[in-house]
Amino acid sequence: MADLQSIKNRYGIIGNFPALNRALEKAIQVAPTDISVLVIGESGVGKEFIPKIIHSESRRKHQPYIVVNCGAIPEGTIDSELFGHEKGAFTGATSTRKGYFEVADGGTIFLDEVGELPLQTQVRLLRVLESGEFMKVGSSQVQKTNVRIVAATNVNMMKAITDGRFREDLYYRLNTVQIDMPPLRERKGDIHLLFRKFAIDFAEKYRMPELKLSDDAVSYLENYSFPGNVRQLRNLVEQMTVVEQNREVNSVKLAEYIPMNANLPAVVQKSNSGNSGSDFSSEREIMYKILFDMRSDINDLKSLTSELIKNRGNSDLSSQEKNLINRIYTPEAQTSNPNSLLYFENNHQNEVHHPTIISDDDNHHYNDVEDIEIEEAKPESLSLQNNEKDLIIKALEKHKGRRNKAADELGISQRTLYRKIKQYNLED
Repeated sequence: MADLQSIKNRYGIIGNFPALNRALEKAIQVAPTDISVLVIGESGVGKEFIPKIIHSESRRKHQPYIVVNCGAIPEGTIDSELFGHEKGAFTGATSTRKGYFEVADGGTIFLDEVGELPLQTQVRLLRVLESGEFMKVGSSQVQKTNVRIVAATNVNMMKAITDGRFREDLYYRLNTVQIDMPPLRERKGDIHLLFRKFAIDFAEKYRMPELKLSDDAVSYLENYSFPGNVRQLRNLVEQMTVVEQNREVNSVKLAEYIPMNANLPAVVQKSNSGNSGSDFSSEREIMYKILFDMRSDINDLKSLTSELIKNRGNSDLSSQEKNLINRIYTPEAQTSNPNSLLYFENNHQNEVHHPTIISDDDNHHYNDVEDIEIEEAKPESLSLQNNEKDLIIKALEKHKGRRNKAADELGISQRTLYRKIKQYNLED
């Protein structure tokens, strides 16, 4: 059995953080066995190294090693990809095809993003874990496979189980041994080491001088939260290697690439046990909430403006107040200013009806408050589900029903879009 340092050298793993060392040690310890392993960690922490170590240190190292990204395969085809299909099993199945579990017989399968598996596929996977048996799509013949399964996810699995998105029995079958990969923000002492490693690699790749960090730059990086973890740091170093002329990097220069105060909240999975009811399940939900809160603020502002006009009348308003109201309601001002809070509402939501504009022009001067048409602000629905459904409908209409284009527009996978279409009965 290889020791810890030799494993780090072989796979280019940098760092001495205790939690990282513990994760690597557990991978080495479980490798000679055939038990299933579940790797937990945020996106970008390097979870993909664990199954490679387990496979290379096991008796299966000379057999196939297959990586399957469960979140990247559409829901309608994932069963065929994993278990194969018979000729004529579905439209387009012109020949019999082997699935990954048949091809990897005797080897190891790494199921990345396993938390994204559809429930129907989870049932099939559970059978493989329990008995090693599976059936191809469109077949009634039971086949056997001898495959070691290592899975990984950045999803809060206990919350997914509570929400009915993941089977509890499958979770415990996968989680015979759990390996936790720590986020980069906890590995402060490793950040500078990683930066130097990436700087050397990219300097050699692009044939440029190596980047160096000043003391204040090191401190800046160690206090940054790195929502994208090691992947974000690597991309940062590559970008700066190519772009920066000065090879000495200080904190001021770093702030141009990763502003400390512009750090958006990341979805952090603290633990797979316990309640996380107040946590967001995805970064998309955070963006939705921000947008809906903005719309709520806009409605409050409209209501206050209406009250101001009713109570004081147009003739009593100062020119500064009139300008403010015009900026709130004038469609041209909204659509031409992307920084306006109403810019999103005007360009992406249902049509907004605006009250008559207050003006000092001869043709639009009102001395009586009754002459001003004020539309009371109506409360907007803050239901995430309703707004998500509307966004999906708009995307499908924009791209004339082409689901792949709509999925790209919405920033979700095609498989997720198919599931949402079925959930909201949008098939027609």
